[in-house]
Formats: sequence, structure tokens, C-alpha cells
Amino acid sequence: MFNEILHTIPQVLIDGLTLGAVYAVIAIGYTMVYGILELINFAHGEIFMSGAFIGTAILIVLTGIGWVSSIPAIVMLIAVLLFTAILTGFLGMGIERVAYRPLRNAPRLIPLITAIGISFLLQDIVRFIAELKKGNYIVTGPSLFTDQLSIKASSLSSIFNDATIKTSFVIVLVTAVIMMIGLDLFVNRTKWGMALRAVAQDRETASLMTINVNKVISMTFFIGSALGGATGVLFAVQYGTIDPYIGFILGLKAFTAAVLGGIGNIRGAMFGGLLLGLLEMFASANLTLLSHGVFGAEYKDVFAFIILILVLLFKPEGLFGKPVTEKV
Repeated sequence: MFNEILHTIPQVLIDGLTLGAVYAVIAIGYTMVYGILELINFAHGEIFMSGAFIGTAILIVLTGIGWVSSIPAIVMLIAVLLFTAILTGFLGMGIERVAYRPLRNAPRLIPLITAIGISFLLQDIVRFIAELKKGNYIVTGPSLFTDQLSIKASSLSSIFNDATIKTSFVIVLVTAVIMMIGLDLFVNRTKWGMALRAVAQDRETASLMTINVNKVISMTFFIGSALGGATGVLFAVQYGTIDPYIGFILGLKAFTAAVLGGIGNIRGAMFGGLLLGLLEMFASANLTLLSHGVFGAEYKDVFAFIILILVLLFKPEGLFGKPVTEKV
């Protein structure tokens, strides 16, 4: 059994890093908002989904007018990523201004219910538009970066099987890593990042130090939503088919990744996303073998949420979070 598991490791690493990078960037959006407002923005998964649809729609239009053949695919993808990120960033800002800001001093349960309501609203709006335009809410984007590359892992050791990757894997992974590093540098090396950290630490004191708290919170929603929307485009490019409900399960898993790394900790969210992606792909590849056929690969989602339960039971502050002591 152990040897059979080792055979799958190269492919598990490739697929797990791709999925984990998606989880990590979405988890950043959850953890940024929670770090400042202590709000779980459950609509964030639907912002990711909206980005996937916006990016796919743009790519379909560009393909239809023949721009794919005249413009390098990577240049077109970068342009679509930037445009989608800006649109979803403003969408996140709008949601914060209309739905969350009036409830900022309300009991925590009220904005949480509002976030769930916004989530369902975005799902139905996107489904309505997709069915109106395509007659079906399941959309398949144009095929980009589909060339297959082979990794000869067997040449390193006979224990490993060879693995295959699409060129889109490299695009997704590199872009996600650039976004995560860029955000980390922004938060830790710029004045706006310092203001963000100050508001997260103590909102009232930050306002006394001439920091515009409302502007910082709006910026936080813009950045988190922009990253989520751009990641939606990467997801559509990698996996091809999208629907209005992909944000629900992916959003919950990204939230699991944020909790795993330490909710409110940006680097923890990055690590938690990558770790969850690797664990989920490992379960998908080997769960049938480990359970002697009792559980199949479809139970990988259960595996992810078991991790969430265990973290909440034994280390609720997460791997990189710090225990909070109540002052009496």
C-alpha cells in the first residue's frame, strides 16, 4: 500500500499546488476582512465566482472576434485578469458600502446573515444572466494553455510514476504566487499596508491617529475582492467549466484554509490554502486505497471539512494564529 501511495505523489503535488494556490488567494480575502471587521464575508466565494464568469465572458467575446489568433494568449490573459480584478474589486467595495457599513455596530449575527443573503443574491443574478445569454447556467470557456507537459519523475526514482501537467498549471501557480507575494509586500512594506495593520489592531486608536478608517476598510474589500475575482479567471482557465455555484463549496474550503492557517493572519491563509489543496488531492488519489474501497475520491470534500472540525477542536486559533486572552 505504501509503495502505491508513493507512486501518486508527483501528480498529487502538481494537482494539489494548483488547487491550493486557488484556495490560498481566496482565503486571503476572508482573512483580510476578518482581521479588520471580525466579519466572515461569506459572499466572498460568490465574488470569486463572479470573477470567473466575467473573465470567461470576456475571453469568449475576444475569441469570437478573432483576437485570440492576433494577440498572444498570455498577454490577453493578463489584460483579462487586470480588468476582472478591477471590476470585482469595485463589486466588493459596493457590497461593503451598501450591505456591511450600515451594520458595522450591529450584533455580529446580523452582518453574518447579510453576507449569506448577498451570497445567494449574487448566485441568482449570475445564473439569470447566464441562462438569459446562453440558455444554460453551466458555461465552458475557450481552451487556452492546454498543451500537456510530461514530468519524468520515474527517472529520479522507480518508486514514483510520471506526472503530466497542462501549461495552464504553470500560469495559475505563477500568477497566484505573484499575487500572494505582492499582497504580502503591500501589507508589510507600504504606508497603506501599515494603515491596514493599524486598523486591524485597534480601529478606534487608528482613527485618532488621523487614519481614515472607512477608506482603509473599503481598500481592504477592494484588494480582497480583486484577488478573488482574478483567481476566478485562473480557475476557469485551469478547469474549463464553471457554474454559479462553484463559489459556495470553494468559498467554504477557502474559509477552512483561512481557519487552518489562523483567521486574520495573511501568511497563515496562504499556507493553509496550499496545505489544504495538497491534503485534498492526496485524499482524492488515495482515499479508495486507504479505506480498502469503502470511500471513493468523491469523499475528498468530507476530508477537507474533517480538517476544519479538528482544527476548531484542538487549535481554534489556527497554525499561525495567536490565542486571544479576554481582558476582564
